[in-house]
Amino acid sequence: MTATPTPSPAPLRDWRATAAAGTTVLLWASAFVSIRSAGAAYSPGALALGRLLAGSLALGTLLLVRREGLPPRAAWPGIIWSGLLWFGLYMVVLNWGEQQVDAGTAAMVVNIGPLLIALLGARMLGEGLPRRLLAGMAVSFAGAAVVGLSMSGHGGASVLGVLLCLLAAVAYATGVVRQKPALRHGSALQITTFGCLVGTVACLPFSGALVSDAAGAPLSATLNMVYLGLFPTALAFTTWAYALARTTAGRMGATTYAVPALVVLMSWLLLDEVPAPPAVAGGLLCLAGVAVSRTRPRRSPEPARPSPRSCSRTRPGCRRG
Repeated sequence: MTATPTPSPAPLRDWRATAAAGTTVLLWASAFVSIRSAGAAYSPGALALGRLLAGSLALGTLLLVRREGLPPRAAWPGIIWSGLLWFGLYMVVLNWGEQQVDAGTAAMVVNIGPLLIALLGARMLGEGLPRRLLAGMAVSFAGAAVVGLSMSGHGGASVLGVLLCLLAAVAYATGVVRQKPALRHGSALQITTFGCLVGTVACLPFSGALVSDAAGAPLSATLNMVYLGLFPTALAFTTWAYALARTTAGRMGATTYAVPALVVLMSWLLLDEVPAPPAVAGGLLCLAGVAVSRTRPRRSPEPARPSPRSCSRTRPGCRRG
């Protein structure tokens, strides 16, 4: 008699990856609050370089303590591309763009980044475009647009500022997609550390501006710049890489749509800026879209195989023991 095979248990979800993604989103949201302080005293290039220097120092120290060493040669193309585009170009042009347009316009333009990640991931990495992901991103993008409109000031947005924010979104999306293959060959700490170092080297031309700005900047602005390097850069980019290695680029990109909702909440708690009702509604839309994009369709249970005792010659698919 043939024994009925016992179905294997479903694989447990990696909650560490979920916690890592949540840590990244929380810290990136806090970065907007710190940039508002540091950006008043530091020019865009100087702020990016100071942030990257602090992040590189922290990551390099941790890498030496853990003795992880250099990543394999196969990881370097992704490290270099992500370092130049995401750690370097993105941070500079985003800081510059936010000086040209109001925060709401910047938020709306930069938030096309997750959509570009999904499209580039499907094109360059062979990732699919599930309906739930697309639906969730559409809901979240609508929420981000509502938040952006509620945060927009009365000043007009310059064409240069919009173009800079658009360039930041393209650099961010391309850097993420380029980083994904590198994580197959190196650890999250290795990929993040050397990507941050590449971005730091690319921003070295702003050294003079950093020294000049630091001489006249208040202590609070400098501390905020250091915070940006240690937490939203060193820690958050590492937890991002850890989670990205365990899911698709499109799903990770959709997760960042929770950032506008958290920014609204943090501005309320830390800056005493009471959010307008549209901002609250937009934030809730962002979170709802993230929830939709992160869900997986349920698998239909496999039909039970008939017991050997109930098999007969007239029933197909039965085997006698």
